[in-house]
Formats: sequence, C-alpha cells, structure tokens
Amino acid sequence: MKIAFACLAGIAGFSCTQNNKQIKTQETEFKYLVDEFADIKIIRYKVPGWDDLTLEQKSFIYYMGEAAKCGRDIFWDQNFKHNLEVRKCLENILETYTGDRETAEFKEFIIYAKRVFFSNGIHHHYAEEKILPGCSADYIKHLLENSQVSATIDSMVDLMCDPDLYSMRKSDGKKDDLLLSSATNFYSSVNRKEAETFYAAIENPNDPRPVEYGLNSRLVKKDGKIYEETYKIDGLYGPAISQICYWLEKAALVAESPGQASYIKTLIDYYQTGDLALWDAFNMAWVQDTDTFVDFINGFIEVYGDPLGRKGSWEGNVNFIDREASRRTAIISENAQWFEDNSPIDPLFRKEKVTGVSAKVINVAMLGGDAYPSTPIGINLPNSDWIRKEYGSKSVTIANITNAYDKAAEESPKNMLDEFSWNQEEVAFLKKYGTLTGDLHTDLHECLGHGSGQLLPGVSSNALGDYSSPLEEARADLFALYYIADPQLVELGIIPDTTAYKAEYINYIRNGLFTQLVRIEPGRNITQAHMQCRQLIASWALHNGKAIEKKIRDGKTFFVINNFKELRQLFASLLGEIQRIKSEGDYQAGKALVEQYAIKVDQQLHKEVLERYAALNLKPYGGFLNPNIIPVYDKKGNLRDLKLEYAQDFLQQHLSYGKAYGFL
Repeated sequence: MKIAFACLAGIAGFSCTQNNKQIKTQETEFKYLVDEFADIKIIRYKVPGWDDLTLEQKSFIYYMGEAAKCGRDIFWDQNFKHNLEVRKCLENILETYTGDRETAEFKEFIIYAKRVFFSNGIHHHYAEEKILPGCSADYIKHLLENSQVSATIDSMVDLMCDPDLYSMRKSDGKKDDLLLSSATNFYSSVNRKEAETFYAAIENPNDPRPVEYGLNSRLVKKDGKIYEETYKIDGLYGPAISQICYWLEKAALVAESPGQASYIKTLIDYYQTGDLALWDAFNMAWVQDTDTFVDFINGFIEVYGDPLGRKGSWEGNVNFIDREASRRTAIISENAQWFEDNSPIDPLFRKEKVTGVSAKVINVAMLGGDAYPSTPIGINLPNSDWIRKEYGSKSVTIANITNAYDKAAEESPKNMLDEFSWNQEEVAFLKKYGTLTGDLHTDLHECLGHGSGQLLPGVSSNALGDYSSPLEEARADLFALYYIADPQLVELGIIPDTTAYKAEYINYIRNGLFTQLVRIEPGRNITQAHMQCRQLIASWALHNGKAIEKKIRDGKTFFVINNFKELRQLFASLLGEIQRIKSEGDYQAGKALVEQYAIKVDQQLHKEVLERYAALNLKPYGGFLNPNIIPVYDKKGNLRDLKLEYAQDFLQQHLSYGKAYGFL
C-alpha cells in the first residue's frame, strides 16, 4: 500500500496551468487523514487532473459514480440479512435522539456507529467477527427508546449486543455447518452439502465456456425446495438495480466510444434479465476495450464474502488513466508472453498463447459497494478463467488511493518500520526501495499473476471450493514474488537494480508471519482470504527451508532473511505446487496447504505483536471518503460543468448516502 511512483504521478496529474508553488501549497493544506476510531483511519483521496477533463468525461464519471453509489444497500444486505434494519436504527438515533449527546456512553455509541458504517454491516470488514458496542446493552435500549425508530427494540438490542447471535459473518465451518453458521446472506436455510449438490447438478464439467453459476443470486430453501433468487430488476434487489440501470443509461449517452456504449447496454440487459451469459458477453467486450480513457467496474464480482467462493458481492467504481504512471504497466503487459513462458510451473499448466493482457495505472473518482470505504489498491478482472484465457484481462493499480495511504502515513508521528526492522541498515534499505517494490508487486500480481496459467480440460473453476480464494491470491502473490527478483526486470527498465527486490521480500515475510496479526482480535485465527494467502506463503517458506531465521533481541521477535536466492526458489516451488492444485482441481491438496499454513495463529507471537503495535498508537485499517461531484447548470438548465469538492466528515457522508441511496 505504499507507492513512491504514484506520488509523482499524482503531482503530475494537476492542471498544467498550476505552478509548482501552487501545487506545493495545495499539498500542504490538504489533509488526507480526517478521522480515527477503534482500529480504523479515514482518509481522503485526491482526484488529480479533474479540471483537465472534458465535460463529456466528467459527465460519464458523474453518472457512473451515481451508479456505483446506488448499489450500496445491496452490499449491506449481502453481508447480513438484518444489516439494513440495524443501519436505519443507527441513522435514526444519530438524527433524532433527544437525550444528552456529551456523555461517555454516547461517544462510545458514535464509535460503534462509525465501525458499522465502515464495515457495511455489523461484522468486521476484514476479520469477519461481530462488532460489539463499547456501551452497554441497556444504553443501546435507552437510545432506541428515545429516538424515532420503528424496529422492535428488544430484538434490535440483541442484534447489536449479543456476542453469540450471528457471531461471524463468514464461519470457518470447524464446529458447525459452513453455511448455516455464517451470517452472510448469500444462502437462506441451505447447508453446505445442499448448496454443493444444487450447483453440481446444473454445472457441465465439459463446458469449455461455463457461466459463473450462482454469481448473481441467493440460494434459498423453502418448503423443502431449493431454488435461486436472482438479482435483477424484477427480482431480488430490484429497486436498487433499477436505479443503477437508470444511471448506466445516462452514462451510455456520453460514452467515450460506440463500443463502450454498446457494452454498457449489455450490462443493463444483464441487470434486467439476470442472464449470466450476458454478464460474460459484457466482460468479453469490456476486457477488449483497452483504448478508453475513462473506465468503470460495476456488478456482482468478487466472491471473497461467500464461504463457498461462488457468489459475487456488489461493487462499483469509476476511474481514468494516469498516463505517465501507466508506462510501467505497459512494459509489463507487453512482455506477458515472456513471463508466462518462463514461469517456474509445469509447462502443461502454462498458456501457450497469452491473450489480451492489459495493465494501467488509474485514479478513481468514486467508490461504491464492496469497494467503499475500504478499497483494493489493485484489481484484475474479469474473474472467469475461460474469458481470461481467450480474451485476456484488465489489470489496474490505483495510484491516487496508494498515494493517499502514503500521505496519511506521513501525517502520523510514528511508524512500524523502526519497530519491526532488524537494524537501521534494513530501515534505510526499505525506505529507499520499499514503496517502489511494493507497487511493482501489485502490478505483477494483478497484471500477470491472476492471468497466468490454465485449467486442464474438464476442471471446474469452482473445484477448490471454500479454499479457492486464499489459493488464488497466493498463486498471484507467488508469481509476483518470483518475478520481482528476475534480472529481466532490470533489463526492461522496470526496477533500478538487482538488489531492490529484497525490500519486497523483507516486507512480505515480516507481514505474512507477524505484523498482519495486528488486524485480528486476540485468540482468533485467520479467516480473511488475503491474510490467509500471506501467512500461507511466509509460513510455508519458513518451515520448508533455511532462508528465513526467527531472531529474538531484548525480548522482541524479528524475522530475518539470510538467503534471498534460496527464498526465491522456495517461492518458485510453492508457485509450482499451487498452480498444479488449481490446474488439476486438487481440492484435498489445496485444503491441506491452507489448513496447515494459512489459518492457525501463534497466540504468543500474536500477543507480542499486539503489545508492540499498541505502543505505536497506529490504526491497522484504512478507508476512504468519496469526493462530492456537483453538477453546475446554466440559466436554461443545461449542464455546463461538474465541480469536485472533497468531503470532510465520515459520519455525515454515510448519513447523506442513507438518504440519497436507500432503495431497499
């Protein structure tokens, strides 16, 4: 999440009429870090180059931005079936409570409300466990009784305050059925065996171009019958989807090209019918359109929230190219075939011909659904394996988001680098190369890692089931880790020398084995797919070679890499095995890897890292405030401009979104 190159790109993105003094003044006055609470920091991101956009480009961004915000309720409901009820109660308390708002308990309630808004529901956005208020259940009841809420008060108090009621958004399935013990709203009264049997009956393992079965539906059992409730205009989430389509239609009228307008209309048709073949048609057209300056993401896409890794959470964003920064990713994508041909995997699992790999650096202008307020820093789509193979993929690194992370970190007085580095030489080395190699890791992960390799004929893309997400993320990370140390990157001018890669190895191993544990509660194991991925790789390397050494100094633990070349070969070996697992659909081998290395936490080590981190007074999670895009009309009512204003208050933005985009 640290990028040096993106910082330069962000400065370059300002209007060319500004001089260096004006830019420096704006950078000084603009505050990135605007709020902190619990384990969260709220950051504003800039949209560089806005004033240089044409009216048509601004209009497209505005319409697509509205479409991105209109799906907000969908994501809340997907996370948990009672989330919208809870949110409306929180909104009503914040707006109508008649009691004293200066008490310590009310301030604890404010923190609770912010945490729920940040996580799009009552479960932690990353660690999956239920968020509990810092004030008492009796006080929550008092707030409800003294506010204009329509919910049943005792039931609402239980939803918010009972730690055992809907305790995990996504269960690990160790004690009870994986689906029945998960609070996520992708399944209703359906157990794991029933869900797997349902989809096994409709999937054709010999279909070379399968749709993503179950991606846009909730699976329900009623009166003994199991069926899908499809997300579409006249189906589940219809009122919100109708609003999304309204803004998509307006965006199509100002699209950059006839081709872009055409696939937006295909997306609308998909939302109207729920036909997954139309989703594939949209993705095929969208992924081949690599020339448009302004682009977007909109749909039921990532499956991390589903315990079975099948159902897509709704998300949206709108973005445009950072041309200067995209030169690096262009070099990577132009050499995609070389990377594939030299990958340390069985040649049987390599693609003979890499098709349509495109990569760019972008700036986002609006985030929505699963991408708001917490958003990824890199994206690779579409997710369909056969579309990737035949038509390619689009990969992006989000420059203004990573730049905002960097700037917010600079505004904090303490950092993790000094605390967790072995010596000052390591600190200096990481300061010199860490942001560059971190950015390059993201590029390689998204641009090439996810798009590399192929499934063997007859292997389903869902063969790895509930282990598919951490294994896929590990596969892409290992691809990046292996190649970031390749001398070819120096030859291509992507990395300055043959030692810089070591910064990413140091950061990755330390994070995977140790520092990422600050993100979970004491006594918990790891449930989030990206965290599982990082621990899997780092722990496997630690236990299967001698490249990494655990050292203790003054009672503090450090992980030191003694042999970088050996570590690279360990990455190569693990990449080869995980690619085999995916290509062959070897569920049992994938399960064994994840269960042994990715989930269990060394509780003593966890206790230590939490204590050391607490002394720094930092927040492990970051999320963002969207800017406001405001239409400006002339006297005749014609749109003449769209102005960008940067929001100031996290809670106020969410309350305003509740009024403007509460369609369910």
